[in-house]
Formats: sequence, C-alpha cells, structure tokens
Amino acid sequence: MTSTTRMTSMTSMQPPPSSSPGVTPTLAAADIVVLVIYFIIVLAVGFWSMWRTKRSTVDGYFLAGKSMTWWPVGASLFASNVGSGHFIGLAGSGAAAGIGAVAYEWNGMVMVLLLGWLFLPIYIASGVTTMPEYLQRRFGGRRIQLFIAVLYLFIYIFTKISVDMYAGALFIQLALQWNIYVAVVVLLSITALYTIAGGLAAVIYTDAVQTAIMLAGALTLMGFSFAEIGGWDALMEGYATAIPSIRVPNSTCGLPREDAFHLFRDPVNSDLPWPGIIVGMSIPSMWYWCSDQVIVQRSLAAKNLSHAKGGSLLASYLKFLPFFIILLPGMISRVLFTDEVACADPDVCREICGNPVGCSDTAYARLVMELLPSGLRGLMMAVMIAALMSSLTSVFNSSSTIFTMDLWKSFRTRASEWELMIVGRLFVLVLVVVSVLWIPVVQASQGGQLFIYIQSISTYLQPPVSIVFILGCFWKRTNEKGAFWGLSLGMLIGCIRMLLDFIYPAPLCYESDDRPEVLKYVHYLYFSTLLSFITLAVVIVVSLATEKPKPEQVSRLTWFTRFDPVETKEEQQEQQEQQEQQVFTVESSRSFLVIDSPADEMKVKGGEEEGSEGDVGSQRRDSASSVSSVRSQSRLLSALCWLCGMERRTEGENTPPPLPPTTEDNISSLKEKPRLLLIVNTNLIICLTVGAFVIGYWA
Repeated sequence: MTSTTRMTSMTSMQPPPSSSPGVTPTLAAADIVVLVIYFIIVLAVGFWSMWRTKRSTVDGYFLAGKSMTWWPVGASLFASNVGSGHFIGLAGSGAAAGIGAVAYEWNGMVMVLLLGWLFLPIYIASGVTTMPEYLQRRFGGRRIQLFIAVLYLFIYIFTKISVDMYAGALFIQLALQWNIYVAVVVLLSITALYTIAGGLAAVIYTDAVQTAIMLAGALTLMGFSFAEIGGWDALMEGYATAIPSIRVPNSTCGLPREDAFHLFRDPVNSDLPWPGIIVGMSIPSMWYWCSDQVIVQRSLAAKNLSHAKGGSLLASYLKFLPFFIILLPGMISRVLFTDEVACADPDVCREICGNPVGCSDTAYARLVMELLPSGLRGLMMAVMIAALMSSLTSVFNSSSTIFTMDLWKSFRTRASEWELMIVGRLFVLVLVVVSVLWIPVVQASQGGQLFIYIQSISTYLQPPVSIVFILGCFWKRTNEKGAFWGLSLGMLIGCIRMLLDFIYPAPLCYESDDRPEVLKYVHYLYFSTLLSFITLAVVIVVSLATEKPKPEQVSRLTWFTRFDPVETKEEQQEQQEQQEQQVFTVESSRSFLVIDSPADEMKVKGGEEEGSEGDVGSQRRDSASSVSSVRSQSRLLSALCWLCGMERRTEGENTPPPLPPTTEDNISSLKEKPRLLLIVNTNLIICLTVGAFVIGYWA
C-alpha cells in the first residue's frame, strides 16, 4: 500500500461494468419493505423535530435553540463522523492493509474528549456561532475569518461531501448495478428534503435515529461475517494467506502485510509509522474534533456544559466500535472474496469494479450482498443510506452556516433574513456540483483506499489551522499578525505538497519509484508533524515581534479568561450596532412579507392617501379583492416559510430578535452541578483508561 495520493489519468477511467462477479444485482421484496419502513421512521422523526423546534431565530436554526440533551448530541457527533465513507473506506483499508487505519478512530476517541473539557468552555464563553467567527473575535480584523471560512468549505468538498457521495453511490452501484453518477443523483435527491428544510434540531434528532440503525445493522453483519469465516483464529490465519490468484510477476502486488495485526508499525518503511501516528495524526485530528464547524456546532447546541461533555463521552465510547463492526468485517471480506477484493492486476481490477488501481473499497458491500439474507440486505442498505444522509446533512447545514454568517454577511452587512436563507441554499447546490466533479479524483486515489485518501488530504490542509486554534485558545499573547502569517505560510507549504502528490502520483506496486525525494521519503504523517512545527514557530515569532492583542480580543476568548466578566466599551458599542442591524433586518423582512406584489404596494399607498380622492365604494371593492389575493398567496408563502424554518410574523409584531447572550449568560452556562460534574469526570477517567488499554493491547 502506498502512503501518498495516487491519481491515474482521467482517460484511463472507465465506467464500472454492468455486473460484478458474485454480487446479487437486485434487492428482494423484503429488502424494499425494510427500506420503506426506514424512510417512514426517519421522515417522521424529521418532521416531528421540525414541528417542535423554533427555527426562525439564529439560535433556533443554527444551534437548535441550545436545548439538546447529552444523548442526541453524542449520537449526532458519532453519526456526523461515521458516514458512508467510513463504512466503505475503513473496511477497504482493513482489507488492503490490516488494522492500522483504526488508529484514526481511537485517536479521535481522545480528541472528542478534549473538545468537551478544554475547547468547548472557551467557545461557550465567547458566545460564537461559527469557528471563523471565533477567530474574528479572538484576533480582530476580517482576513483570518474570510481565510478560514473559504478553507473550511474547500476541506468539506475534498474530504467530506465528495467522499461520502462516492462511497454511498459505490454501495448502491454494487447492490443495484446502477451507474455511479446516477446513484449520486439519487442520493442527493434523498437528502434534498433535509437540506432545504434545514434546522440543526431536525438534523440532530434524525442523526440519533440513524445512529441506532447503523449500529444494529453493522453489528448484525459483523456476526454473520465471523460466523462465515469461523471465528477470530480463522481470520488471522486466513488473512495471511489471502493472496489473489492473478498477480503481476516478481512484485509485491496483492500480498498481505506482515504487520497487518499491529497498530504501531515500522517508523521508516511502513504505511503508518508509529511516530507519525502519535504526533502527525493527532494534529489534524484535533482540528476535526475540536475546531471543525460540523462537530463543534452540535456540541454548542447542548443545553449546558455538562450535557455537552456527556455528548462527547457518548461519542468517545461509540468510537470503540468501528474497529469491530467495520474494519474487521473488511478484513474478513478479503479472506472470503480474495480475487475480487484484493485484485492485484490493473486489467482484472478494471473488470471487477471499474477501478484499475484496486477494488478494496468494495469489501464491505460484497459482504452485505453475499452473506446477508433477504430483509437484512435491506437493513444494511438502510444503514448505508443513514450513514450518508447523516453526514451529508450535517456538512450541508454547517457549510450553509459558514457561508451565510461569515462570507455573505461580510459583503452584505444589511442582508435580510430571506436573502441569507436563499443564498445559503443556492450555495449548497454549487457545493454539490463541485463535489460531484471531484469524485473521479477520489475514485482514482490511494490504490482504491478511500479512507487513506481522506487522511492524507487532511494532513496537508488541517495542521496550520489546528496550531492557530490551539495557540489562540491557550496562549493569550497570540495576535492577529502571528496567526495570519503562520496560517498563510503553513497553508502554502501544505498546498505545495498536495499539488506535488497530484503531479507525481505514487507508482503502482510493480513500478519503480522515481518521484522527488520529498515525496518518496517523507511520509504524509511526518509531513504533518513538520508542517505543524513550522506553523507554530512562525506564529510565536511574529506574535512576539509585534504588538499585544487588545483586551477585548482576549476577554472570555481563551482558557485563562473564560470567566472574565469585563466588558469593554468597544464590545458595548459593537453590541449596540448588532442590535440596530437586527432591527433593520426585521423591518426589511416584515416589509417584504407584508408587500407581496405591486398591487399590495398600491393598496398601502391608497391607505395612506385615503380620503384625498376617488370613490369610497370602489376603493372598498378593490381592497377586498386585493386582500383575497394576498390571503391566497399568503397560505402558500407561509407553507414555504415553515418548511425553510422562517416563520411569518403577525402584523404589528415589531420586536427585534433577541440579542446575543450577555457576558453573565455565557459565564453562567459554564457552571455545572456538582453531581453531574462528578458523573462526567468519572466517566472521563473510565473512558481514557479503557482507551489506553485497547491501544496498548493492539500496538
């Protein structure tokens, strides 16, 4: 297995064949019934949550009213992370290279706890909605906020949206024999309702349901897989001898790794060197779990800090499971279907799955279609769709939040609520189109190992952002100039490495490696470590060489000042400006709602000039006709408003939306009841202890 991104020529890409050996082409009637029941349950939960939550305010729409308890928050964190890309990619990495890729899962198990105990108190105290907004308040100015907002959207395209769409489409393609792009369109149609309706509350509650479905289905498949292969000992023996019958002569193609059942591997020649796992893997993982909008937004929706910590604990406990329910079944799939899953000849791989680089990403889907009886295949199809929908709706919701709150409002400071909602949804469509166009690159990368593609791209883009967030949260001396130049230089170096990987693709197993030495000898995890230290040095040196941050850029925005009650004059002035802006937005929205057509405008003007001229009876007839027209339009518009979470205000309702939380509100939200604090801290110790044992056992 190679450790850097591999991309074949676009001309070599061919559509998958119409059928694959040994794969059932259609679902039975029992499977269709299970799928229908699944969709009914999810839609019912989605509409129930939309009905009971108020989505017409910023907190209600983007943060679910900050009313979520620990269990839906934790389930949503897990579901947002474990998408269809996980089921396809992690199982594929297990089939290709053993248990090494589970290091990412167990690393995330620790990082999500850091979110709850270290980072989240700072975000809550600051009262922010988005992560770019936090950086804007912490450092001042707009350039870092715009930089991070654009970067987040690119990362979502490269490592989240396109990957999940491709993985879900790959599963449906193997199950129903559809063209992969037709499958993508179908999947996007399924998620359209959630994307248009929006609202974080609906997303979180449906995520909780889909988590239960994913776990039930994945555990079922794990049981069938181990029963078929004959247990753990049979897996260890069979994996070592799972060599495809057709191989390239005198090469290592198709041979299982000797260290397949080791987590910590050789620091020089292995695919995942153990020093890189400890440091180089942790920095990007910290970005994902502690400063990614998709994850943090769910934690900010908790009713208080104790429930947010409880959500992190639940997600951390659940992160133990992918090793057993996804990765090990992927390894079993290689043993059971060696020639198909572990194909080593490009021509054979092209015939099997349409990808000449490898077919290991088909491992999980083959298990589902070959081992499970009718009915359970439908359940697993529901699992894959649940994984896809939960991750896509989460990313779409967070992308819309970042684009509207951090980018569009920066250029349209007086944009109305309607304008922001419309622009956000149009932007999601653009995001989807770009992601679809990126799918061929994903398909051709990393020898067919989707999960490794995700992680390698992450190591090029995420370490500089992680360093800026770490220093911003825990070093008060960090200023805007240091953060900006450290971020800029780090991103420049990371993008150069990523471009070099695309320009000089890693050779196949039977080809000689003539790439530049920086690609040949510097593993992407080591590069992540190097990039992190370069960014750290630049931020520290520039910050110390320039002026200190202003008091308002530190107060309640770092770990050491999160309880700071000081409110500066500048903040008071900014709050007043926000209030005036919100009043203007409400007035604009209200005028738009009241005057729906030119006839309505004439009616209003006629009311203002009443008695000046014209026949009174004629005015009354025209007014009655106009009111009837407005009412008929109003019903349709009200339905659309409700679907999009924008409730129409009644006439005379002139009060502005509530202001952002005050200093006292933010500080009080950090207070925890002694009993709850004891419970979450005890579970923290238990979770870390179990994690240390599991990692040490497999290391």
